[in-house]
Amino acid sequence: MSTATRPARGRKPVDLRTAATEFWRHPSPWMISAILVAALGGRLVVGDWQLSDAVLPVVMLAAFPFVEWTIHVCILHWRPKTVAGLTLDSLLARSHREHHADPRDVPLIFIPWQTLVWLIPTLAVLAALAFPRPGLALTFLTVIGAIGLVYEWTHYLIHSDYRPKSRVYHAIWLNHRQHHYKNEHYWFTVTTSGTADRVLRTYPDAKQVPTSPTAKNLHSGAGTGG
Repeated sequence: MSTATRPARGRKPVDLRTAATEFWRHPSPWMISAILVAALGGRLVVGDWQLSDAVLPVVMLAAFPFVEWTIHVCILHWRPKTVAGLTLDSLLARSHREHHADPRDVPLIFIPWQTLVWLIPTLAVLAALAFPRPGLALTFLTVIGAIGLVYEWTHYLIHSDYRPKSRVYHAIWLNHRQHHYKNEHYWFTVTTSGTADRVLRTYPDAKQVPTSPTAKNLHSGAGTGG
């Protein structure tokens, strides 16, 4: 049995109700839920439903695995850089390195609330500027809220003591755990099982991949810290 699939020593599996109780003790699910409820409520009030309101969610859902992959690779796995004596290293990257160091530290599983404080209003402003009508902007924000909540729940559940009970969830669970416990250079998707990874060639046969010595200490081999 690999480390990715081995139960944590001394821990018993939990049920979904217990997992959900812990999930809602953290700020990011509430913050994301707030924008979801506000955007959905506004969307219902505005009306003006058009075909684009049906097309946009489909496009967003199809694109999300690739967006998720890009954020994971380029932002969360950012290597700290020093430019003119100034270290460029975001809160998200620092938090993610801490998450890799201790994948079972529950608060580190979630998007930092400090990031959501500025990200949520930024997305709202960008949506208002990018879309030709308020209804479509609210559709976008509603889908963003739903995707964000699914992401937080899926990521939390994978790192919790809840054990997979379906083939679909087991595939998603194993995909992400291999990223943490096998090799951090592969398996970057979280909410799907290797969709973008397969296309972008970061979904190798796990049996052919060596266990990385830096999975819990990102970039240590390059001397960048973390």
